[in-house]
Amino acid sequence: MSTQETNLKKIQVQRYEPESDPDKHYLNEETGLWAWMTTVDHKKIGIMFLGSVTFFFFVGGILALLVRTELWTPAKTFIEANTYNQLFTLHGAIMVFLFLVPSVPAALGNFILPLQLGAKDVAFPRLNLMSFYLYLIGAVIAIVSILTGGIDTGWTFYTPYSSTTGGAVTLMVFGVFIIGFSSILTGVNFITTIHKLRAPGLTWDKLSLFSWSLYATSVIQILATPVLAITLALIGMERILGIGIFDPALGGDPVLFQHFFWFYSHPAVYIMIVPGFGIVSEVISTFSKKHIFGYWAIALSSLAIAFIGFLVWGHHMFVSGQASLASMVFSFLTFLVGIPTGIKMFNWTATLYKGSIQLASPLLYIFGFFFLFLVGGITGIVLGSIALNVHLHDTYYVVAHFHFVMVGGMVMAFLAGIHYWWPKITGRLYNETLAKIACGIIFIGFNVTFLPQFVMGSLGMPRRYFNYIDQFQIYHQISTIGSYILGIGFVMIFYYLIKSIYTGKKASPNPWGSRALEWQINSRPPLHNFHHTPVIINGPYDYHKPMDEFQLGLAESGGNGHGTDIDVSSPEETAKGE
Repeated sequence: MSTQETNLKKIQVQRYEPESDPDKHYLNEETGLWAWMTTVDHKKIGIMFLGSVTFFFFVGGILALLVRTELWTPAKTFIEANTYNQLFTLHGAIMVFLFLVPSVPAALGNFILPLQLGAKDVAFPRLNLMSFYLYLIGAVIAIVSILTGGIDTGWTFYTPYSSTTGGAVTLMVFGVFIIGFSSILTGVNFITTIHKLRAPGLTWDKLSLFSWSLYATSVIQILATPVLAITLALIGMERILGIGIFDPALGGDPVLFQHFFWFYSHPAVYIMIVPGFGIVSEVISTFSKKHIFGYWAIALSSLAIAFIGFLVWGHHMFVSGQASLASMVFSFLTFLVGIPTGIKMFNWTATLYKGSIQLASPLLYIFGFFFLFLVGGITGIVLGSIALNVHLHDTYYVVAHFHFVMVGGMVMAFLAGIHYWWPKITGRLYNETLAKIACGIIFIGFNVTFLPQFVMGSLGMPRRYFNYIDQFQIYHQISTIGSYILGIGFVMIFYYLIKSIYTGKKASPNPWGSRALEWQINSRPPLHNFHHTPVIINGPYDYHKPMDEFQLGLAESGGNGHGTDIDVSSPEETAKGE
């Protein structure tokens, strides 16, 4: 039969309803410590990443509480100035490189992406495991650097201080260097998986927006991370070999380091936040039971953010002496990157409009995200204005803006994703009442912590200062109280999520009533995700279609297919999964 004759042939599929309480799942098919250490199952690797980033999040959080406690009084409270410098440096480095960058892509992305694509695993399973061990090796080296001398350069490692000061800077940048390779390998894996392992019928216009966000993030990881690796390698060479690259005493240029560093680190902001945007799209559509408004606008805006993000690094350097024309161009591009982000906000709001809204805890975290990220975005526009930036540069205004974007935006989206997919990952339901209370505590604690810092910054309080004048004490004290409220909220989340693993009610395969593919299989999925080959005829947001149209597949030899046969008209290339 020719290709033309079969262009609209019928393929025979079956409906596969997920089991409510499966005997076999990915957690009990391969057991034991060695099985976990050598696993190539994307789900287990995702859980190992999740455990690791959670550990480092709490380490970074404790360091932040120590910093805030020290700032309770204008002079020394309980630690020395040099120790204070090390604490805020380690807080920043651990939170950025060991938590924010890998949290959504490496943890949730690893677990969920193949499920949303109808794939058995990622494209390169062994490379996936290697990326986890590279992350772990880099993290261990970073911890050793803390124990063998510490670093006090700030998480940005600005030269010439970082290339001339004592301490374990060389060891720390080597650790971050290795972690960067983990990020690159994850990006390569995800792009290949999305291109090559989509289920039959899963065309680009049926791809979930979480998958689109991971695709855009992977592009940034592959293109930007090598620049960071080269930059950190140059610092190591300058410290070890005495080569003059950034140190003016050796004929180097310290501003060159800033160009190199921010060329990576501003796109890195989008490595952190763009996957969070994908989570927002999934949660909003599920809990409003509506097709996402402006699907292509949201999908392409992720790619637009990835592209424009490479062009705005100079807005970190308005006071570095760069040319006025360059500053004007970077300022314009900074305003421009707000457009695709604004497109997302308006489309999410339009999706909620007249939706059948279910106020479950994941959606409440997204509502918190809306307010906090909006404040972070608007204050980013303020900092993108050259005249205002000159006044606000290196003040607490920048600290507050960064935390509103990263914690208020990315971490709130991450928490929404954890709560949303927790039943799928663990097969258990958490205490919904405690989840809502914790969400409120975190929202209040965050605002109490960081809103006063906008006031401090606009009044001229510099960041990273150990001592400060008395007029700022009330703002610091309010901020410190807020940080402890915030900490209580995070401890609450950890408590009820861990408790749910042991005492939580068993989760049904689809407790939220979602149409996305990952919810059409067992909660605690099988080792290889699907006992069949999924066939996709609808998009993940088609809530006007009946549920049984989202559970179709082709039987595999040795599979446990069940249900009645269904004929589906499908182009030949769709049937082949091309």
